[in-house]
Amino acid sequence: MVTLYVTRWCPYCTRAIALLDRKGVTYTVIDIESDPGRREEMLARAGGRRTVPQIFIGDHHVGGCDDLYALEAAAHLDPLLGRAG
Repeated sequence: MVTLYVTRWCPYCTRAIALLDRKGVTYTVIDIESDPGRREEMLARAGGRRTVPQIFIGDHHVGGCDDLYALEAAAHLDPLLGRAG
């Protein structure tokens, strides 16, 4: 399961979602502006990181958009997605 904490106006969120869409990945988007209580959840899961997106693949905290693209560039994203089922 892939989970992204996002805001609607964030271009990095849009880029991260675009990559996952290109890969045909199913994911859950949590908009921390429309559901402010989820911001605290994100902070707890992401070790206090406040920027969006915060991306999780299964229980693995990927980080943000740049981290997701770095995994893709290093050919580590597909195996991680495969393990998350």
